[in-house]
Amino acid sequence: MKNFMDENFLLQTETAQKLYHEHAAKMPIIDYHCHLSPQMVADDYQFKSLTEIWLGGDHYKWRAMRTNGIDERYCTGKDTTDWEKFEKWAETVPYTFRNPLYHWTHLELKTAFGINKILNSQTAREIYDECNEKLTQAEYSARGMMRRYHVEVVCTTDDPIDSLEYHIKTRESGFEIKMLPTWRPDKAMAVEVPADFRLYVEKLSAVSNISISNFDDMIVALRKRHDFFAEQGCRLSDHGIEEFYAEDYTDTEIKAIFNKVYGGAELSKEEIRKFKSAMLIIFGEMDWEKGWTQQYHYGAIRNNNTKMFKLIGPDTGFDSIGEFTTAKSMSKFLDRLNSNGKLTKTILYNLNPCANEMIATMLGNFQDGSIPGKIQFGSGWWFLDQKDGMEKQMNALSVLGLLSRFVGMLTDSRSFLSYPRHEYFRRTLCNLVGRDIENGEIPASEMERVNQMIEDISYNNAKNFFKF
Repeated sequence: MKNFMDENFLLQTETAQKLYHEHAAKMPIIDYHCHLSPQMVADDYQFKSLTEIWLGGDHYKWRAMRTNGIDERYCTGKDTTDWEKFEKWAETVPYTFRNPLYHWTHLELKTAFGINKILNSQTAREIYDECNEKLTQAEYSARGMMRRYHVEVVCTTDDPIDSLEYHIKTRESGFEIKMLPTWRPDKAMAVEVPADFRLYVEKLSAVSNISISNFDDMIVALRKRHDFFAEQGCRLSDHGIEEFYAEDYTDTEIKAIFNKVYGGAELSKEEIRKFKSAMLIIFGEMDWEKGWTQQYHYGAIRNNNTKMFKLIGPDTGFDSIGEFTTAKSMSKFLDRLNSNGKLTKTILYNLNPCANEMIATMLGNFQDGSIPGKIQFGSGWWFLDQKDGMEKQMNALSVLGLLSRFVGMLTDSRSFLSYPRHEYFRRTLCNLVGRDIENGEIPASEMERVNQMIEDISYNNAKNFFKF
């Protein structure tokens, strides 16, 4: 029986162990998609407690706690102390066997705080106190955590109307780790609620100093902000969409739809889809012009629990995997850009694992020989960023594409303690490849090439692909 989470955790063969310890583990981290707070990095924020850095905003943990019968006041409540919240999390941990939360919890305790104890009700107080004592030390600040995990680049997720003042402040402070913005223009195509859309357009007008009264004005304002993001080092866009939109439309139609929704009238479902289709194409063309990489995270059904959404808002753990028949619209969207010679580097992230093989085959339709892995299958996302989900994603990519050209893992997290997800991914990758070698499916005589592939997927591919 192996010891829990020893140095060879998840590494089932000697070859896997060598691949990880001698190659994957030494590579720096490029976290090219996350939701960290730029202000915390700029201010080099010192966390007040383990609860703040670990449970604050972590809807993965909240979902588990609710399922374990823990009252909401211990998840998002304002009338409970940090200790009370942490105590309830510690009570839940022993019920999370076989859930990735169990592994992440102990990997984070081990790598961030040097704690090898198992977290449960009996150990909760001593672990809480030890971590809180360490969090008072300078090396456990926001920037300190990034240094601890050998982070080289992080890309945050930012709205076109964001000032990016904290990115500028961080850069000008001389901080050695790059923090770059990512263009996330979802609200500029969210026309479902006319009042919300108009309010957003008014904010866009103010920040861009462009008077907006029609569709063309809005695009001019967005282009100005796109230029500003590029000036601040932005290399990627990101789009959180339920599904791909590729309706047929005319410019005249889109201008009329804008006038209608900006004037306060509700749109039909067809009009909404046409507007989103047009905006996705325009954003894709902007990214192509600058040589950015466009990312698409699709397939989530968000805010399913109306009662809780009204009480505590979005991103609180009430989202799930959706079912969408999106292959044809995805193909049509990519083909439109490609036919016009304006398809930039692209990463596709699916949330429903039933689409793994579809995505893996879609990539090959639009690879053009200009850039290795130009169209990428994004790593296991959200509910799929765990061992089983990552293995399935990599297996589909391996069988139907080139795993060797994969740009690897990201945290997609709001927490400064989530960097061990890169280690978890790298161990899983090395175990997959190591097993193939030991089974005689990859020749041992090609170990030099295999070693390079592991280092590439862990770091080099992302470094080269995004031109960091």
